[in-house]
Amino acid sequence: MKISFSKIKIFTLLAIPLVSILLHWKVFQMDLVSIHVWRQSQTQSTIVNFYEEDFNLFNPRQNNRGAEDGILRMEFPIMQWTFASFYKIFGNHLIISRLLSFLIGLCAVLGMFFLTKNIFQNEGMALISAWCFNFSPSFFYHTVNPMPDNFALCCGIWGLSFFFLFIKKQKKASLFLSGLFLSLASLAKLPFILFASIPFAYQFIFRKKINYIKNHFNFLLIYGLQIFPLLWYAWVIPTWAGNDVAKGMFVNEQSFADLFWIIWGNVTSTLPELLLNYAAVPFFVFGIYMFFKNKIYKKKIFPVFAFLLLLLSAYFLFEMNLIGLIHDYYLFPFLPLLFLMVGYGGFQIWKTNSKMAKYFVLIALLIAPITAHLRIANRWNSEDVGFNKDFLIHKENLQSAVPDDALCIIGNDISGHILFYYTNKKGWRFQKDKLNEGMIQYFIKEGAEYLYSDSRNVDENLKIQPFLETKIMEQGSVSIFKLQLPE
Repeated sequence: MKISFSKIKIFTLLAIPLVSILLHWKVFQMDLVSIHVWRQSQTQSTIVNFYEEDFNLFNPRQNNRGAEDGILRMEFPIMQWTFASFYKIFGNHLIISRLLSFLIGLCAVLGMFFLTKNIFQNEGMALISAWCFNFSPSFFYHTVNPMPDNFALCCGIWGLSFFFLFIKKQKKASLFLSGLFLSLASLAKLPFILFASIPFAYQFIFRKKINYIKNHFNFLLIYGLQIFPLLWYAWVIPTWAGNDVAKGMFVNEQSFADLFWIIWGNVTSTLPELLLNYAAVPFFVFGIYMFFKNKIYKKKIFPVFAFLLLLLSAYFLFEMNLIGLIHDYYLFPFLPLLFLMVGYGGFQIWKTNSKMAKYFVLIALLIAPITAHLRIANRWNSEDVGFNKDFLIHKENLQSAVPDDALCIIGNDISGHILFYYTNKKGWRFQKDKLNEGMIQYFIKEGAEYLYSDSRNVDENLKIQPFLETKIMEQGSVSIFKLQLPE
């Protein structure tokens, strides 16, 4: 019995969320752990502070604030603020952030389907692209994590999708929606502003016989909204003291050999293993082969994508000292281009007359969820959490030990976010046992009332002990002390 393509499409689009829910099931109720918990705890703390302290969208706050207000304006916190809106309704529950992040991920997958369809006019290719994209190990991992990169990627994909829908249908609504989503992507994460190069390239560089008034009105329609991310980052970037993201290679301290291994490692490991998925690598490689064989580079639309790829490559080279071999989410802007090629290559294999080729495609698609899960499962290891596990095990006791509004000194915490999240406290942190009598005296004068310490080198230091009035609690390796100024 021959199954219609429409049924295959419906089955695939339903299978994507169902399989993904199944593979993420145990994670939805897990706390923040493992790789990139630093970034996750920072984002989650901002969400909670919108909910508990100040719902002003322009005032995102961190907990590592000393006695100040904690306002730290980096990316525009539209995702964090939106999540906090749900907290206002349902209360402070991490699962809300996980579920909303997951829904954003599913929206990104659907956007990838329509982006591929709008470019290639081929739903079979779009299904392969969307399926493989959903099981990109990096995307698969982060799609349940509270991180603004997820939101930016989703908006960026839809912005490009609506733009190519406009190219096909010439509907002003599509152009406006493209501009809106591209603006949101740029606001949520600055590197995604590079996606706006697609309409720019199409409008001014590669399109011939432009009707000046008509097409420049379209340009204003899509780019008028980009004024918001430009204004936001022009305002906040000058305040990024101590943050090297905007400086990139200008603050590089690594050798040429180190930088070479960063490039080599990202190409030979991060790309196939985390961004693509080993199951999708054959599609990607065959897609590149067919790209040259079919001379796709001669098509009028190709320079538009080449322009974006050039800008993305420049972005990687500028930030590679910070990206290293660990910050895979910095590479999210590459994902749409990668999975357009995956969808193209997979479909080129499928449409051959060989049954073996079709079986190969089906097998690769079926094992993609398995290989994604196998690669990422260890990141949700509750034994290897990426920080002092006692803060996770004794979270509730550590949070309730002292009043929520008490300013605290907490360490050791190299991140400045993780332990503040787990104790639900605000104040100062120390790292690498570096808390001396001068520092603790200053913090107490500024309002510090308690010390959370997992370091005996600190709290048993004879110069520190005069500042410790009483030990309130001991949970595993973590001790809590009431602070005092010695007479």
